[in-house]
Amino acid sequence: MNLFENSNDWDEKLAPILKKYKGRKHPLDYHNLYQLVVMVVLSAQDSDANINKIAPALFEAYPNMESLVVSNVDALIPFISKVRNFGTKTNWILEIAKTIKKDENIPLTMDGLTALKGIGRKSANVIMRGANVPAEGIIADLHVIRVAPRIGLIPETKDGLKVEKQLMQVLPKAIWGEIGMAISFLGREICRPQPKCEECPINGVCGYYNGLK
Repeated sequence: MNLFENSNDWDEKLAPILKKYKGRKHPLDYHNLYQLVVMVVLSAQDSDANINKIAPALFEAYPNMESLVVSNVDALIPFISKVRNFGTKTNWILEIAKTIKKDENIPLTMDGLTALKGIGRKSANVIMRGANVPAEGIIADLHVIRVAPRIGLIPETKDGLKVEKQLMQVLPKAIWGEIGMAISFLGREICRPQPKCEECPINGVCGYYNGLK
C-alpha cells in the first residue's frame, strides 16, 4: 500500500499525539510575545537550551521592543555573543525592533511575520502558535523533517518548506496549529534518531515500525 495515497484519515491516526501534546508550551522559555519573537530569531541553527540560558540577562537589559529600538550593535552583542551567528542575528533583531517599534505592533499573520528580518515560515508558525492565533501553516522543524517521512506521512526530504507544503496537503486545516508541534515533541522524546518504537502512541500506523515487523 502507498501510504501517501491514503491520506484522508491521518487526523484520526495522529489523534493520540495531538491528545498527548496539545497545548504544550514550546521548549523556548518565553514569557510574552516579544520574548518569543526575539528567542525564535536567536534559535535559528542553535539549540533551544542555549537560547534559554542567555535569555534572562538579555531580557533584563532589554525588556521590550522599545528598549531595543534605542540600542545598537555594540551594546546588544555582549548579551548574545554565545549564540550561533550572533553578528547576523544582532542586526536582524535591531532591524525588527526599528520596524515594529512597540510590542503591540508585532504582526500575527504569516505575511506580516515573514516580512521581518530573520523570520521564515517555520519561525512564523511557532510565533503564531505561541500567540494562539489561527494557523496559516504547519511548524516544520528539524524533528518534524525527520519524523514525518519516517511515520509515512510524506515522502522524505530535508527541505523544511517542502515538508510544510506536503503536510498542509495531507492534513486537515483544523489541526495545523497543533500537529507540527505534536510531531516535534514526539521526535524530541520518543521518535529520536534511534527511536523508542515500543513507547510510541502511534506505532500502529507508523510505516517505519510496521516495516520492522
